[in-house]
Amino acid sequence: MLFNLKGRTAIVTGAGSKRGIGRSIALALAEQGADVVICDMNLEGAKETAAEVASKGVKSLALQCNVIVESEIAAVVKQTVETFGKIDILVNNAGITQPVKVLDMTEADWDRVVDVNMKSTFLCSKAVLPNMIANKYGRIVNMSSVSAKRGGGVFGGAHYSAAKSGILAFGKALSREVAPEGITINAIAPGIVATDIRGGVEDEETQKKMTSDIPCRRMGTPLDVAAAVCFLASTEAGYITGEEIDVNGGSHMD
Repeated sequence: MLFNLKGRTAIVTGAGSKRGIGRSIALALAEQGADVVICDMNLEGAKETAAEVASKGVKSLALQCNVIVESEIAAVVKQTVETFGKIDILVNNAGITQPVKVLDMTEADWDRVVDVNMKSTFLCSKAVLPNMIANKYGRIVNMSSVSAKRGGGVFGGAHYSAAKSGILAFGKALSREVAPEGITINAIAPGIVATDIRGGVEDEETQKKMTSDIPCRRMGTPLDVAAAVCFLASTEAGYITGEEIDVNGGSHMD
């Protein structure tokens, strides 16, 4: 089976939402055979995801974590290694957005969106790297956005676009540092995906308007994104690093 992840241990951040991309990623990794650690501010949501993961016949662990607090991330890494012995895969999925114009944006708005999206990617990546380097193997997949490449215009303000763009640049630079250690750093840049991050799924008529300029004529699904993550998390993707996969139905092409 291609992209077989049996025997691998993955950490997925922000995977507690019922309709979120993180939960779909965790389940997809489990279906490929990986044991999965679920991290989220919402512990009950994380536990629900972990139970679904375990139903796939793999091991799971739910942990509460604020991904912008270094000590909490360190605790997740410590418990993961104690439980599973290693960390093979990190998916930096946790993120927030806010539809606000720059003139209406406060410094607190900027800090919150940039920290949760970009600072968390730095902190979580740094925390898992010592274990990956020791094992000479690792896959880090970061969640960017089409907004990072087209300058917004989807959902979210300039601070969101800036953070998601920074994630791409950070991943490229980090990939040069750790590629000799058998570690790849890649990103996914989703377009419009039907998740809770936008405050709910729109009605059918609104969806038609939102997708009228998308060549595939539909919103993406969390599974569309999860499939790309499984590929980048696999052994077969070992010669791909510093790259991003656009999952946007053709709404942005480069």
